[in-house]
Amino acid sequence: MDKLPKIALPAIAAIIFLIILISKSAVTIGSGEAGVLYKTFGGGVVTDQPPLGEGFHLVAPWNKVYVYEVRQQEAFEKMQVLSSNGLEIKLDASAWFQPKYEDLGKLHQEKSEQYKDRILLPAIRSAARSVVGRYTPEQLYSSKRDAIQQEIYEETKTIVDGQYIQLNEILVRDVTLPATIKDAIERKLKQEQESLEYEFRLVTAQKEAERQRIEAQGKADANKILSASLTDKILQDKGIEATLKLAQSPNAKVVVVGSGDDGLPLILGNN
Repeated sequence: MDKLPKIALPAIAAIIFLIILISKSAVTIGSGEAGVLYKTFGGGVVTDQPPLGEGFHLVAPWNKVYVYEVRQQEAFEKMQVLSSNGLEIKLDASAWFQPKYEDLGKLHQEKSEQYKDRILLPAIRSAARSVVGRYTPEQLYSSKRDAIQQEIYEETKTIVDGQYIQLNEILVRDVTLPATIKDAIERKLKQEQESLEYEFRLVTAQKEAERQRIEAQGKADANKILSASLTDKILQDKGIEATLKLAQSPNAKVVVVGSGDDGLPLILGNN
């Protein structure tokens, strides 16, 4: 070091200082992230400019950058809520959300990096209690699951819309009722299903009986019409025609022995 020129020492010190300065000033924003700039001597959080985008940035070493994930995220929440008749219901739900990119500075300034725990999850709990409290356990267990999910989403969205949070979806993943209530509902649903099946069979039998009645009535009406159209002369001619055909049959030996009371011949076979 003693042999180095005096002018080299300041140069080396300057280079070292420059390296330290750059290392402390360089900020890299990753994919799906954005940075909020905090100016220590310039008014604090920058809210009137867009956040720092992905890539490499140089900032003053006395300033700081807070990095936020701006892609869609998912938050899970397990809750215990009350139904309309006061029964305790366990509800598992999740939310798809992300911070509003253009308001990232305001979000950091007013809500901080803990915005999910401070704003989003309490809003979901409040909305879930309000919505579930309007329904009975039977409705929660069966037909109203989709309606409940949509209502929780709408009420949560109303709360967080002014909080710089974009809510994309609420998913109700599971509704757990007390075991005794669940068993009672399942028995009731089974009985209702059996009752519906019995009613279906009864209606089917009634329709079949009606069909048979109509068919029998149709046959009776046809016979009545046919009987009204037949005269003694027509019946006698038909009888003679049938007798002649039978007499011509090669399978029988026919002997005509006289005539019957109705004027038709009597035919005796070989039996």
